[in-house]
Order: sequence, then structure tokens, then C-alpha cells
Amino acid sequence: MTRTGTLVYDPAETAGSLHLRAARVLNGNWTGTSTVPSRGLYPHQWSWDSAFISIGLRHLSPLRAQTELETLLGAQWGDGRIPHIVFNPSVPLDAYFPSPDFWRSSTAGAAAGAPRTVQTSGIVQPPVHALAAWLVHQADPGLSRARGFLSRVYPRLAAWHRYLLHRRDLGGGGLASVVHPWEQGMDNSPCWDAPLSRITPAPARSFRRADLDHGAAEDRPTDLDYGRYVRLATDYRDGGYDDGGGEFAVEDPSFNALLIASEYALAHIAQELGAAGTARHARAERLTAALVERLWDPAEGMFFCRDVYARGAGQGAQRDGCAGELIPERSVSGLIPLLLPALPRDIVATLVRTASGSHFGLGDATQLVPSYDLTGDAFDPHRYWRGPAWFNTNWLLERGLRLHGEQTRADGLRAALLDTAGESGFAEYVDPYTREACGALGFSWTAALTLDLLHSPTGADQFASHPGHETFDRAHSASTYGNARAYAFETGAKGGDRG
Repeated sequence: MTRTGTLVYDPAETAGSLHLRAARVLNGNWTGTSTVPSRGLYPHQWSWDSAFISIGLRHLSPLRAQTELETLLGAQWGDGRIPHIVFNPSVPLDAYFPSPDFWRSSTAGAAAGAPRTVQTSGIVQPPVHALAAWLVHQADPGLSRARGFLSRVYPRLAAWHRYLLHRRDLGGGGLASVVHPWEQGMDNSPCWDAPLSRITPAPARSFRRADLDHGAAEDRPTDLDYGRYVRLATDYRDGGYDDGGGEFAVEDPSFNALLIASEYALAHIAQELGAAGTARHARAERLTAALVERLWDPAEGMFFCRDVYARGAGQGAQRDGCAGELIPERSVSGLIPLLLPALPRDIVATLVRTASGSHFGLGDATQLVPSYDLTGDAFDPHRYWRGPAWFNTNWLLERGLRLHGEQTRADGLRAALLDTAGESGFAEYVDPYTREACGALGFSWTAALTLDLLHSPTGADQFASHPGHETFDRAHSASTYGNARAYAFETGAKGGDRG
């Protein structure tokens, strides 16, 4: 038996006990209407975290999983964007930076339709939400239909996708661009080094990094990078959160692959609601073709980011005649398109070879896919998104491998994820070689995706008894419906916070 932080892992632990430990993490991080990623480092609600969390919560309580998404969508802006943070007003301002007084969403974002009764950030995160909503519905279709869950979230999710496909097509090739590294979710990836090098950093004295109160400096972004993040966010805010006017715009393969996967999910939701889903299905296939056209590099065997505002024309730009150039950094983001059912077979086979080769080492040098090229000059096994293995990206790859018939590899990845989750104390991320815990322990999406893997229909690690839906639903229903914002969403009340 080994000890990691304050949690103890028994290598012989059963699936049932792992399930209960994961459930305890989610219960401990539940606020009554949503789930914080971790109590110390991340004390608010994060967008793509809540999507992944709801996917795991559906196995404990479909009602709570629906509430998780409803709370997030209740903070949606009038232009359709879903903000990457929804702030809890009871948390002190100095507990997290950038805090609500930095983003000034209700004033700086007024022209974009920011809500007036809740404070949010002004940037976004990857669009996993429609996929999450569909999976949550499938966990208990009767409850979902009785509550009108899909009929209420569908218009909001459709508006979210419209925002990304129209306001964020900054490269003109049909794909969505991110305008800040935090939007892509892999905040400190070496993929951002080249486009960030054009940004003048904010002075170090102009902000205080709260993240270093909870994490080791050697595991976190550098002060120089953080200064550039702050400068980009400041300029975006001061421009009224208007898209297209900044100095940073990148088409990212993972962000767009998740948008495509969620387009397929929206097609399923439309069909469930009695509408035709064929248009959305066709759009997902067109977006897949655009992803291949703009971001696939056959010589390197993976997808790369495109720096839309790069000066000059690189090889990628010369190939398709579009502005910008590919960023030749191998990130796990370039493997995530394995999620897509319409991906050409030759590209699928090449991506599997790349994941298993020297750059990522899956099944050989590593049991979990690292966030960055093992052979890259910028690789660091502990520094945030510059090498460590993350549970959400590996969960996505497990789904992609299984989708394309790579059952043996998918089974191996699934087993490694479950072993590592328990052994690490549900860590935020781990060293890809040693699987040593890094970042926060008791991390919500790690616990949630562990639950989802335990319930996956592979025949392994299945168990008969676990806490039933009713137990969890009763435990939180009173606090959920006592919350004004959740109540407004539930009843359709306007509350004056949306345009």
C-alpha cells in the first residue's frame, strides 16, 4: 500500500471501492448547484470541467449531472458564448486570479450580452457541452424527458455552436479559432510559444498569481508566459470582448474535434426532440473535411495547430493558400481527432501509429499519452501541459481508439487510467513515465471520468451494487432548487440577466 498526499491507494482495490472513492471526491467538491474542479486551486465553476464532470455524475445522479450543465448554461452570454469561469460570489476575490474584478464581465461584456446578475470570465473553453448533454440524457431518458432537459438546453447549445462557427472563424476556412491559450484548455502548451512570442507581457507588478499559493512554481507556467496571458486577456476585455481584433488567433485540432463531436451530439438531440438532425450531421462531416484540409500534416502523421495571424507563409499555408501557418509542435491535441467517426481510415491508422511511436510512447515508454512530444525540446514531465499526462485527454483518446476498432489499445489505456486514478489520489495530472501525482489531488474530472470508465460497456470492472440515483438526488435537491439562478433556468424565468 502506498500513500499519495492524504489519500491511500491499495493496488488490489476493487472497482466498487474505486467507485466509492471517486464519488466521495465529487461529493466533496459539490457546491449545491455545480462542482468545483478542486477546493483550493480552482474554487469556482469551470466550463469544460463541468462538461466532463457531468459525464461522470450521470452514473451517480442524472439529476445532479443535468443541474451541473444547467448552472453553467445559466451564465451564457447573449452572443452565445459559454464563459470559461462562472464565479462564486462567496469566494474571496484574492482566492483566484484573474478574479471577477479583472474580467468585469457585466460592464466590459455588456455589448456582447454578458449576464448582469452573475460574474463570469469573458473567454471560452472547448465545446464538450453538447456531447455531455447527450450522454447525460442517455443515463436516464425518462427523467430527462420529464424535466424537459434537452428541450431547454438545445437552444443554448445551438447558440453556442453558432457563436463558434461564425464569430470565431477568424481564418476563413470554416474552423473556430481560440483567442487566448486558456480557451483551448491546454493552457501552457508549447504550441502557444510561437504566437505568444509576439505579445508584450503585462508587468509582473500589475498582477498577483494565486496559483502559486497551491502549486509548485516548477509545475506551473512561467512568470513570462503568465504576463502574456494577462496582457491578452486585458486587451480582449478592454476591446469589449470583440472577436477578431486581437493579436492571438489559433485553430486548434482538439478544440475543433470536440466541436465536431458535439455537432454529432446536437444532431442526436434534435432527433430526440422530433426535429431532423441531418443538417447537423452533414455539418459535422464538412467540419471534419475542413479539419483535415487545414490542420493535417501527412508528413508528420498528426494534426497541428494553425497560427492564423502568423506573419509570412509557411509550408501549410502554401499548401492550401490560406492565411497563417502550421505550428510544428507535437501536442496531444493533434491526436484528439481520433474521436471523429468520419475521419479517413488512412488518417486513423497514421494517428494510432503516431500515438504508439517515439513521440508519445503509448503502450511502450508510457501507459498514458503525455500532453506533449516526449522527444521535444520543450518537454517537461511535470510542468503544466508541457509533458504531463492528463485524464481528460486520455479519456477522449480511449473513446477514439474504441470507436475505430482499436480495442486492445483502448483496453490497455482504460486499465492504466483506472490504476493511475486510484494510485495518484485522483490527481489533476501525472508524470507520464512514473505516473507520479502532480497538481491538485481530489480533482473532479479525474474522479468523474474514472466513474465513466468503470461503467463503460467493456465487460471488465463491472459491479452490481453502487449508490443509487435516488440517494444522491435527495441529498442535493433542496439546495439545488433553493438557488435563484438554478430556479430561473428550471422555470424559464428571465431574471433580467440576458438579452
